[in-house]
Amino acid sequence: MDGFDANEAGAPSAGGQLRDARERAGLSVAEVAARTRIPQRHLEAIERDDFNALPSTTYSVGFARAYARTVNADEVAIAAAVRAQLERTGRERHEYQAFEPADPARVPPRPLAWTAAIVAILILVGYGIWRAAWQGGDTAPVAVASPAASPTPQPVRGPTPAAAPTSGPVVLTATDEVWIKITDASGKALVQKALAAGETYQVPADVQEPKLTFSRPEALNVTVGGVAVPPLGPPAKLVKNAVLTPDALRARAAGSTPASAATPTAAPTP
Repeated sequence: MDGFDANEAGAPSAGGQLRDARERAGLSVAEVAARTRIPQRHLEAIERDDFNALPSTTYSVGFARAYARTVNADEVAIAAAVRAQLERTGRERHEYQAFEPADPARVPPRPLAWTAAIVAILILVGYGIWRAAWQGGDTAPVAVASPAASPTPQPVRGPTPAAAPTSGPVVLTATDEVWIKITDASGKALVQKALAAGETYQVPADVQEPKLTFSRPEALNVTVGGVAVPPLGPPAKLVKNAVLTPDALRARAAGSTPASAATPTAAPTP
């Protein structure tokens, strides 16, 4: 229909009531459109009672209610008037309405709706990741907890070498009774005796290439400048001609045995 004749119904039309209320409120159609977020052309069609210009009965009633609320009109009465007008034209009888007309003023703006949709998608994705990780957590310990079935080969490491001693006096300290003999480069004996437990002997610094022959290497500690060096031989063996110079002892501590290092024998010499 192009319009509604108020005289036919004996009362002002819904569009006329809304137009009068808008004018009393001092608002323009554009201002009502801005407040309700309803296109201005639809509001103008409502004021003309031209409901054929609106998509459906649902929109007609919903837009009219939002319009009425904005201009302080009775939205219930306006909605009833719109339905009555649509009933008289026969339009409402031919349209199926499965729900109450939506209020366009309460419909969230498009950016907010998109934001809500994106947040919902992110929540679903996050839940899926969490659930996958949680389910994986039930079986992961089984795989990790069975190293005995296929152990990872580990490199065999020898004992950590002692720190290389600095230069300094060479000192022998007995941890138990041990027999020692020290000679110089010419073969002259500097000392030949049994050291008691706790007894020490400092090799003279001016001796040329001092060499040590002794029994029970496990009972004798050797230090260079206060830094211990590895044992000069295996336990319970006689060691002959172990060089006691700081350089030779540093080489031993670094893991290389000098050419003139100790030569263990099977039996001690008295």
